[in-house]
Amino acid sequence: MYKKIDHNKMGRSNEGWLDSTHHFSFAGYYNPNNINFGVLRVLNDDHVEAKEGFGPHPHQNMEIVSYVIDGELSHADSMGNEHTLTRGQAQYMSAGTGVWHSELNHADKDLHFLQVWFFPDKNNYKPNYGDFRFNWNDRIDKWLHMVSSFNSANKAPIQIHSDVNVYSTYLTSGKTLDFKINEGRMVYLTLIEGEADVNGVSLSGKDAMEITDEKEINITSKENAHFFLVEVAKK
Repeated sequence: MYKKIDHNKMGRSNEGWLDSTHHFSFAGYYNPNNINFGVLRVLNDDHVEAKEGFGPHPHQNMEIVSYVIDGELSHADSMGNEHTLTRGQAQYMSAGTGVWHSELNHADKDLHFLQVWFFPDKNNYKPNYGDFRFNWNDRIDKWLHMVSSFNSANKAPIQIHSDVNVYSTYLTSGKTLDFKINEGRMVYLTLIEGEADVNGVSLSGKDAMEITDEKEINITSKENAHFFLVEVAKK
């Protein structure tokens, strides 16, 4: 089953410095029928103005992945980590027993990134941080496996305490790409930029699709199309 989610019907918040689209219930947006997709709890599409950002704040018992779409994301945390990431790069943080961090845009241009939270497979892990500076070309017209579980046989460069696989692709105009869905799994697919057809359904930038009880996804780009794909166990 394929369920298109029009970005115009998603949750929204605008704080001036932050313009955010919420795929799932978050902050002031609450929909009891849209809390999570399996272990995927939060997927926010965030635009942060230059010289602004999220000041120090706490997290606990959540696996957090950030994926930079454009601009510079500067992370600092109570574990002593300080790193800045750019387009196509990703970071993760296992909040575990508790950690403070900030996510700031020190640059002179706006920052655009995805903030993604997953439920951990158990609580109270020791907090941990890491990042990976993926080569942009490694996702052009193919799937780049970015995140997996520590327990996965097919490990990605970033590993977290949650049964997930996360991929990205940048499909150039007119190209096609398939994705095989493993038995007992389902997919949450986000079109970050561009336009494309997914199994015959038209998507535009920021639209998403829930894919359940299917074996394969077929994508054809109408123009350059940037996708973020999360595969999780069925609910």
